[in-house]
Formats: sequence, structure tokens, C-alpha cells
Amino acid sequence: VQLQASGGGLVQAGGSLRLSCAASGRTFSNRGMGWFRQAPGKEREFVAAINRPGGKAYADHVKGRFTISRDNAKGTAYLQMNSLKPEDTAVYYCATNPFGTATIEQSDYNNWGQGTLVTVSS
Repeated sequence: VQLQASGGGLVQAGGSLRLSCAASGRTFSNRGMGWFRQAPGKEREFVAAINRPGGKAYADHVKGRFTISRDNAKGTAYLQMNSLKPEDTAVYYCATNPFGTATIEQSDYNNWGQGTLVTVSS
């Protein structure tokens, strides 16, 4: 499965963006999907994940603001980001895991997209 992340850009604090992660291949629906991010000078961290039937997990710092979803027919996962803050500035990566779960552990993900930059200005 190859992943292509898109939708990043520059937005003012309080604004919204929707990231997309398009997957090639026929096994998308069997995989768990996750979004991670890496801010400048920091380690990559978990943001959100969704399992095969649609169960979701979120990092505490995005709960209530971000929503992960998936469209298996389109082979695409989404991350709707609302009420963005300057501290959300990062490169956002999508990834898949072969377990079909909403795991928060980066080591469980074996397939990564190239990342899309989100910049939130104050």
C-alpha cells in the first residue's frame, strides 16, 4: 500500500484544515490508519487512529478538535482539524498498520506516507 498525504497549508489560529491520505492497493479496508505529527525540533507523536470498523483513538491534546475518518470505497482517510492552535504546527504523516487496529504505537505502523506540512499562525 502506497500512501499520499495532502491538504496541509498555512492557516490562522482558530481555523480549520482537512488532511487526506489516499492509499493505493486493495488491502486498505483491512488496515488500521493513523495520523502522526512531528513539530520542528521534536519527536514524532501520535495524533489519531481509526480501526477497520471505524473505532477511533485520539491524543489528549487534539480531542474535541480533530476528527479522523475513513472511506474504504475511496481508499482514503481524513483528518479534520478544527480550532487549530500554533502548537499544532508540524509535518503530519499518515500510516497504516496490518493489524486493523487503532493502535497509538508508531512501531505498529509499517507503511508511511511522505507527510504534509501544517502551519498555524498566531
